[in-house]
Amino acid sequence: MSTPTDTRFGANPTSSNRAGITLMNNQVGYVVAKVMNGKPGITVQDLPSMIRVDGEDKIDFDFAEIAEALGWDEFGNDDFEEIMSTHYGRMVVLDDRILLFANPEDAAEYIGFDLQAL
Repeated sequence: MSTPTDTRFGANPTSSNRAGITLMNNQVGYVVAKVMNGKPGITVQDLPSMIRVDGEDKIDFDFAEIAEALGWDEFGNDDFEEIMSTHYGRMVVLDDRILLFANPEDAAEYIGFDLQAL
């Protein structure tokens, strides 16, 4: 007996032009996902034990926006790290936000590497 192949788990060597993150499915993770849901190019998928946040090109997690939604005075990288389990894409951590880039070249100005023509 054969079963249909689930294309979500297939290998594809081409660029997806996407970046994403897996958050814990807890109170804080839920609020972060709610903040991101509905933003252009962002998809949020609520799963039993985690929440997937995926985006096209770049994802911007603005700490001030998240803190306001949580009702906290501040939200920072340490708080974000507590709810994040995995990510894909180039992650850039700034004082006031976390950026995820689908293409490493787009992060060049933040991480200090020079793109040289080949």
